[in-house]
Amino acid sequence: MRHMGGERVTEAVASCVALLRTVVDQDWEGVKAGRLEWSCRHTAEHIASDLIAYAGQLAGRAQHAYVPFEITLDEGTDNEGLLHVIETTGALLTAALRTTPPEVRAFHPFPFRSANREGFAAMGIAEVLLHTHDIAEGLGVAYEPAAELPEFVLTTIFPHIRPGPDAWHTLLWATARGDLPARAPVTEWRWNNNLVIPTDRLTLQGVTPAAAADLSKGGDGGFTWVVGGPFEGTREAAGMMLKAYEGGVHRPEFGLFVLVRKEDGLAVGGIGFHGVPDEEGLAEVGYDLVEGVRGRGYASEALRALTDHSLARDDVHALIAAIHEDNAPSQGVARRAGYVRASLGEERSAHEERDMDRELRLYVRRGGTPHGE
Repeated sequence: MRHMGGERVTEAVASCVALLRTVVDQDWEGVKAGRLEWSCRHTAEHIASDLIAYAGQLAGRAQHAYVPFEITLDEGTDNEGLLHVIETTGALLTAALRTTPPEVRAFHPFPFRSANREGFAAMGIAEVLLHTHDIAEGLGVAYEPAAELPEFVLTTIFPHIRPGPDAWHTLLWATARGDLPARAPVTEWRWNNNLVIPTDRLTLQGVTPAAAADLSKGGDGGFTWVVGGPFEGTREAAGMMLKAYEGGVHRPEFGLFVLVRKEDGLAVGGIGFHGVPDEEGLAEVGYDLVEGVRGRGYASEALRALTDHSLARDDVHALIAAIHEDNAPSQGVARRAGYVRASLGEERSAHEERDMDRELRLYVRRGGTPHGE
């Protein structure tokens, strides 16, 4: 899965400028931009400000807040000059994306206080597309970008939104700018950058729908894998996650995570959930490692971190792992992460009520369960 964030930003900016150049002689200051309270002129300035701000976050490796700067236009800058500023700030974001390593994350407040290069690319593209739409609506001209641009945005930073009949109108609906058949109007919205959970030696990096689609088709999901990876279980989990996304029931905190080794940035395995917690706050986890890196404690380290993170939530009361009776190494992983063998009654209930395979053994960790040694 080749990183295409920079190319997509370039395409989005080009589509914006091409449209706005057709109305460059109109009054942008005296007309509101669509449903916004801003003028078309202020909205165009906002596009440029966002593009340079995102470039600054990545280039400056900001970790705790926005880099404290902003751009101002020279007095007397006309609409054509403003378009040149948008082109320039778009080029700067593209350059930052192309020179930022994949493991770098920089500050963004929502929802997990950081984003990677794909996240910043998607946020920049979203700002360009949506605000070009707003300006076009205000000035009475039609605008519809190439389908791959809103699709990139949706599958990168809107993982909680079920795909609609087409990506552009789904994105407009998801951002309170349009309607979709059989869906209630949106009044409040936020995008959703992927969750990353750090451990001593790893980062557990949340997989986006875009990455899941690539993994399920045999790609690398945008990760650089150790030799032999990804393991087949990770590909199957990616397919399950993609199916949940397409069905509108995917929640990013309960999706798939790729285990990335801090020392060299290589992906070594996958871990994640079989679905969201049920009414009793119970969720099932699964994990695998590329064969060549097993026996080094990575799986236990990842499982412990994911479990601690999940059990700190109010909607999760216990996690379970169903492990084959002959898979002693995986049982050891669970025990070292603080899981204990479920009671015979609990296993019997899982076999009968959850249709769990009779050859599987159930391990559980409840909130407050101490860590394994």
